[in-house]
Amino acid sequence: MKYMLVLVSAAMVLFLGLGLSLGDTFEKEYVGSDACMDCHIEEYENFMEYASKSNSDENVQLMLDKLTPDEQRECYECHTTGYGEPGGFISFEDTPELGHAGCEVCHGPGSEHAFTGDPHLIEADLNIEEHCAPCHDDERVRNINYKPLLYSGAH
Repeated sequence: MKYMLVLVSAAMVLFLGLGLSLGDTFEKEYVGSDACMDCHIEEYENFMEYASKSNSDENVQLMLDKLTPDEQRECYECHTTGYGEPGGFISFEDTPELGHAGCEVCHGPGSEHAFTGDPHLIEADLNIEEHCAPCHDDERVRNINYKPLLYSGAH
């Protein structure tokens, strides 16, 4: 009986330890900007009202049939949330909540932060070079200016 109690206790400790270490390997997931709204209402409302990227999906959708698949992918990279990343934007039909360039484009996947409220689980101090330059670079600006009719209304 004593042996069985020790064996069960050891199994529980091993199971709990393994579970905790496995929990550290899970990827953060994209949850969409609406998940930010409950705690960050002022920032959310300002973003939705003033940020042109908050509704950039409408412009992309208007242009899709005029774009090649490669051009569509280029649009998705900057005008959606998490495109090309695990759990990110797939399509306007499958992941509509990620169809615009939302909060998580800059702050990273927000599932852990949204669930716990822990400020350490979201990127808050943003580096302009790292977070802004991928979409606001010279090549993309030239490309958009080069094809003003093709990308009309997108910026």
